Amino acid sequence: MPTSNGANSTVNGSSSSIANYDVVVVGAGFSGISALYNLRKLGMTARVFEAGGDFGGVWYWNRYPGARVDSETPFYQLNIPEVYQAWDFSCRFPDHKELRKYMAHIDKTLDLRKDTEFNAKVVEATWNTEAGRWTVKTEAGHVATCKYLILASGLLVKTHYPDFPGLAEYKGVIHHTGFWPENLSVKGKRVAVIGAGATSVQVVQELAKEAGQLTMFMRRPSYCIPMGQRKFTAEEQNSWKTYYDSLFKAGRLSKAGFPNRPPDIGTFDRTPEEREIIMEELWKHGAFNFLSGGFNNTMIDKEANRIVYDFWRKKTRARMSDPVKQDLMAPEEPPYFFGTKRIPLEHDYYEMLDQPSVEIINLNSNPLKTFTEKGMLMDDGRECEFDYVVLATGFESFTGSLTTMGLKNKDGVDMKDIWKDGVRTYLGMLCHGFPNAFLVYSPQAPTALSNGPTVIECQVEFVMETIAKLEKEKAKSIEPTREAQEEWKILLDSINDKTLFPFTSSWWTGGNIPGKKAENMTYVAGIPTYERTCREKLKDWEGFEVVAA
Repeated sequence: MPTSNGANSTVNGSSSSIANYDVVVVGAGFSGISALYNLRKLGMTARVFEAGGDFGGVWYWNRYPGARVDSETPFYQLNIPEVYQAWDFSCRFPDHKELRKYMAHIDKTLDLRKDTEFNAKVVEATWNTEAGRWTVKTEAGHVATCKYLILASGLLVKTHYPDFPGLAEYKGVIHHTGFWPENLSVKGKRVAVIGAGATSVQVVQELAKEAGQLTMFMRRPSYCIPMGQRKFTAEEQNSWKTYYDSLFKAGRLSKAGFPNRPPDIGTFDRTPEEREIIMEELWKHGAFNFLSGGFNNTMIDKEANRIVYDFWRKKTRARMSDPVKQDLMAPEEPPYFFGTKRIPLEHDYYEMLDQPSVEIINLNSNPLKTFTEKGMLMDDGRECEFDYVVLATGFESFTGSLTTMGLKNKDGVDMKDIWKDGVRTYLGMLCHGFPNAFLVYSPQAPTALSNGPTVIECQVEFVMETIAKLEKEKAKSIEPTREAQEEWKILLDSINDKTLFPFTSSWWTGGNIPGKKAENMTYVAGIPTYERTCREKLKDWEGFEVVAA
């Protein structure tokens, strides 16, 4: 089964060394690491191409102040015993620095580096139907062929730079949170943060402690809930490891990757007093427990959702003394349904916003007219002067990395053109016209609403089972039918339409990118249902076109 690793060939008329592998993996974050680890167990030759300078994916790039995972440990790690037995996280929610150390530990333990090329951004991937192989090229000059291509290029990669009027005129310093210079100090400086999503929450929370004056520009507030951060002792870390196997299995069987008790009562099954007790208890637990552990109708019933919002609003307003800021950040009428936009976790976000040195400007009531040399001119005629402008404006989620790597289907059409009118996949992992190409941590899967490593391992295992089955049957290639893709899209939307999610535009619908088709790109029925459906389709190749060797 394994393919030899070296061959000389001619590319575009010149002599070039082409490496041949069974599999090429694009990306060296959690997804790429999991793929490489499992491909080795299959006995396949593989090469990973990573655009960054080291392992980590999003955690290699995200170095802005406050960057921290909001999935709690021990669940935010890969279920690889030889890795976790020799590793201890220091706290419930590790920051970006600790997560890079964790990635280095995985590399050292598994010796991943020998099969990885860094600073190797993929710029072209094309399929040869006759040979039944992909050719992958990188910006650094690597050329490789493979039978299978695993696209583990990430959910939040392509940074979004809004086309603000006059931005080129601004003479101060501009940084996007996706490319933050480490050790930058804004002590005593005038800082603008544009955006109020999850990244902005983390940035504002930290920069407000240091800046002389900070102004946050927003359109909609985030509904933040307490993180419940705490340090771990070595003793409790060691004692937990006895139960890691059971915990990971329980996480895999849970809807979002965290094995908390799923809600089995509706909001109106309890008296107002009983509801209050339940919500108070969940609030104390921290993490996403308040969001996921309360009532089973919060995301499908508008009145039930409003009760949860009102409780959240009461808790949030109590942490601020400025009535104007209270109304901006926790208004009486909810701007959108609770839980239908990303719910960030925070430590002292609202206390930081409440400081006199922090201002909040609502761009809906006072839009940005233009940037100037010194700052920003607002619609009401006020000019705000800043030393630093921070763009917490997010990413082109789900599709950004896949539509910018020169990925072409078997007819030579680029993915960016195929998806320009909407995303189409089958099971969130394969696309018609792209034989033997697999997506991991992808659109049209439970990705945005799940613990990352849990859904990644679910998808990677499916990919490995598919490859093993193809090899056993001596197949040349696999791809889904157009009809299967359309049926998958219809299924996703039919499930989504029963919830309150369609009422809110957000990054997980692509609604944050001007000109991009806003659509549902998330499977909302949970990981176990998703995994069961995928395996049922795999059993008899339902929805697939399989070509014999």
